[in-house]
Amino acid sequence: MAAPQREVPHILLVDDEHLLHTLFERLFTRHGLRLTSCYNALQALEVLKKEASSFDLVITDFKMPDMDGLELLAYIRQEHPDLQVIMITAHANVQHAVRAMQNGAIDYIPKPFSTEELVERVQAALARRREQQEVTARRSARSSRRRTKPTIEYVGAHPTIQRLKAMLPRVAANRAPVFIQGESGTGKEILARLIHQMSDRASGPFVAINCANLPRELVESHLFGHRKGAFTGAIEDMTGAFERADGGTLLLDEITEVDLAIQAKLLRVLQEQEIQKVGSTEARKIDVRVIATSNRNLSEAIAKGQFREDLYHRLSVFPLSVPPLRERMSDVPLLVDHFIKKYCELYGLPLKQVAPALMDRFMQYHWPGNVRQLENYVQRGVLLSADRTVIEVEDVFNDFFADAEPARQDAQEKEDLLSRVQTIEEMEREMILRALKETNNNQQLAAQKLGISARTIRNKLKRYREQGLIS
Repeated sequence: MAAPQREVPHILLVDDEHLLHTLFERLFTRHGLRLTSCYNALQALEVLKKEASSFDLVITDFKMPDMDGLELLAYIRQEHPDLQVIMITAHANVQHAVRAMQNGAIDYIPKPFSTEELVERVQAALARRREQQEVTARRSARSSRRRTKPTIEYVGAHPTIQRLKAMLPRVAANRAPVFIQGESGTGKEILARLIHQMSDRASGPFVAINCANLPRELVESHLFGHRKGAFTGAIEDMTGAFERADGGTLLLDEITEVDLAIQAKLLRVLQEQEIQKVGSTEARKIDVRVIATSNRNLSEAIAKGQFREDLYHRLSVFPLSVPPLRERMSDVPLLVDHFIKKYCELYGLPLKQVAPALMDRFMQYHWPGNVRQLENYVQRGVLLSADRTVIEVEDVFNDFFADAEPARQDAQEKEDLLSRVQTIEEMEREMILRALKETNNNQQLAAQKLGISARTIRNKLKRYREQGLIS
């Protein structure tokens, strides 16, 4: 177990030169450090046996009578592995330095050295020790926390969802980054929150940042923070998302929308586990697990140079893919029941059920907005059915509401259609076949969708088969 932090760092000096003891005493006292001196390694062994935990650092000479610095270093590594050692010597050569570092010394200083260099090296060593103690303390605190049962649930019994949920405990059991890919509305953020709640960081913060919504010129400030006066408008210090998530989990939603310059800085943060605020020269260590999401085609974004491949590989230690709802339609009834219960409880209404006709519509719909769209429809049905215990088709699919397909998708589909057809007959055939696909080959519903009779669709399909246009 690491020694507790002290307000005044305590250093043990081991050197047979009496003059150095006086010099070090004055120098370190002036810099707020406490010094205990020994004239040889055997004397140092006796001191360490009694009070090793009181020291933060050992500075030892390499060449001493009876027992040299390397032998003392070996003892410290064996008996007090958390205690850092700096080796100093007047007999400096490459072999000495290599042996000292291989045996566990954190630094090697040849004589003669300047007092400024010595103080700088010592303070750097003490700073590293403090960081290590802080990290150890946080990990110890997390490992001692009692994990509570997650308060959220990822609903689904489809084989792809079952495999995904089976993987989550192993993904949650460490701090490696996770990359979740899937269309909008598939529940990527819920999956990220579930990973956080299943981990030993569950009692720590969960910070979610939608990268697509951040102002381009302020992305760096929102992620890493800034100092007052760092730029025009920075009227006070700002704490960034990474700092707020320290000890917990940071969700970077739609990370592919971040500029390449910020992607490079994110890569460095993930590699070094430290951040630097805008306008600051100081780096700050952080302990954050990063979960990133995207609804884009990553291979395409990387090929076009819009997303760094090295950042993707750094983030995707655990790459997870969430299927769209249309590929797991067997989960629709489960999701409907889940959302009905949720909103009946929220609005204080009696528990309801869905009319068979409405469930049929749900099962035949193509759900471009995925689970989010289904949830919105169920919420609408719960509210409009009021005190009734059955939600009807008219409570959800009502001409009064202008439910629009996503504009971009609609425009792309029209463009694709126009590129395929040359005549009115081809346009008609494309529309009929698409309506049948969207209604799971239900001719009655396809006819209603197109405003024609089911008999017309049957006759058209018969002609298409005779012409060899469909099988």
